[in-house]
Amino acid sequence: MNSLVVAIISFVGFIIAYRLYGTYLSSKIFNLNPDSKTPAHEFEDGIDYVPTKKEILFGHHFTTIAGAAPIVGPAIAVIWGWVPALLWVVFGSIFMGAVHDLGALVLSARHQGRSVSDITEDLVGPRARTLFLLLTMFALLIVIAVFALVIAILFTTYPQSVLPIWVEVPIAIAVGYYIYKKSGNSTLAGLVAIILMYIFVIIGVFLPIEIPAFIGGNIIYTWVVILLVYAYIASTLPVWVLLQPRDYINSHQLFVGLGLMFLGLLVSHPTIVAPAVNVNVSDAPAFFPFLFITIACGALSGFHSMAASGTTVKQLNRETDAKAIGYGGMLMEGALATMAILAATAGFKSLDAWNGHYASWAAASGLGAKVGAFVEGGSSFVSALGIPGNIAAGILAVLVVSFAATTLDSATRIQRYIISELAEDLNIKVLTGRYSATLLAVVAAFLLASINGGQGGLILWPLFGATNQLMAGLALLVVTVWLLRMKKPAYITMLPMLFIIFMTSWAMGINVMNYYTSGSNLLLVLSVLMILLEVWVIVEAIIAYKNTKEVL
Repeated sequence: MNSLVVAIISFVGFIIAYRLYGTYLSSKIFNLNPDSKTPAHEFEDGIDYVPTKKEILFGHHFTTIAGAAPIVGPAIAVIWGWVPALLWVVFGSIFMGAVHDLGALVLSARHQGRSVSDITEDLVGPRARTLFLLLTMFALLIVIAVFALVIAILFTTYPQSVLPIWVEVPIAIAVGYYIYKKSGNSTLAGLVAIILMYIFVIIGVFLPIEIPAFIGGNIIYTWVVILLVYAYIASTLPVWVLLQPRDYINSHQLFVGLGLMFLGLLVSHPTIVAPAVNVNVSDAPAFFPFLFITIACGALSGFHSMAASGTTVKQLNRETDAKAIGYGGMLMEGALATMAILAATAGFKSLDAWNGHYASWAAASGLGAKVGAFVEGGSSFVSALGIPGNIAAGILAVLVVSFAATTLDSATRIQRYIISELAEDLNIKVLTGRYSATLLAVVAAFLLASINGGQGGLILWPLFGATNQLMAGLALLVVTVWLLRMKKPAYITMLPMLFIIFMTSWAMGINVMNYYTSGSNLLLVLSVLMILLEVWVIVEAIIAYKNTKEVL
């Protein structure tokens, strides 16, 4: 199959979906109103609540939700064949993921910028809210610890990415100052910033940086500690200082990276060498339901509801911007996941080369293998344009690390919000401040990561996929209850909710049996607890809906 044809059909599908289904959801279901006062204006404080231009906020939201996940998930799921992975990415993002993201963003915007888990109290009940908050904290703890590890591994695997990634910090601060304090032109600032970034990408290729292992005698642990310190600082600064402008620059990186890869496809239009369907992989988990767990970001991801109702909503300038940011941002992530699939299936010269990389689940599921499939395959597309292979690989490596870094400090900031919400409930005033709440978020992740030399997050990582999709199902559940109360058509969220909760419960059930037989007692206990919490929240939602119907 010609990879160019697949890319064009997928991208045209995303464009049509945005124009038709996105407009239908925005105007007929959620009734977005440009005159509604958003939380960014209502609670503007110059720190977290900052009304932001649509294109800048799109950059923040997209890079926050993307991270490395829409690359690594598809890059491993193609072991089951490129067709199932592509179908889940395209149709999942259009009818599930984008609906989930838009729904969470609008729900939060209509409830003073509160998180979806916090709003659960209004729509379902206080017990469900507490359970949802605890699940959210647990998921974010894993995200922070693991993404610090992910970036550390990427820095050691691709040392050419270290210089441009850290140089981006002062560039972003300068962009934020120019736009917000000097009322500068954001387009000009973005253009200059991206040019500077790529200058340093090229320099980084010829000047790779490898730091000494001065903490614990372990290079990975050293990077993890440095990154968590960075996450604390970045997450306590006002969003306009670093978070927004850096994500704005990263969004330009995305467009350049995708553009170069697509142009490379136009020039080379390589054939997809991977099998279309390959569901019987000997050492892999079952194709059903684990395809829908393996590919989360890029199709449907619960972390997106945390981002939408965490940092994004607090910067939403106009309610109507939610269509481009919530629905459009998810479709753009679907486009990135599509390119990841093509890089991991058409970026190899032959089926034998592909089989060598995907010889087994264990070989393909390592972080280096997953990112390597994207960087190597994608750079083969880019190098078709005459760009040297080492520079092409540097461009894509920096793209992956940039997105992962955004997820790290956005997740830390969101965890701070969640800790503050719980602290207010428990009347622990010392944890309601942004410095103390962020410190707790970072210290907790540090303690988890410190197990096994920075890799402690991997202990709980097997739970994250199912936990993440469980969060997506519960977020869709809350939005569904809200739509029912508003007497709006709720099928648009109810059907995705039922699908993903069923698939996630199925996967968690299989995992429970595997943990039991392998003696993984910690994972077994936590998995059973999550299943019980899931059932509890669903029962609470059903009771709340029945009570609402009786009142109405």
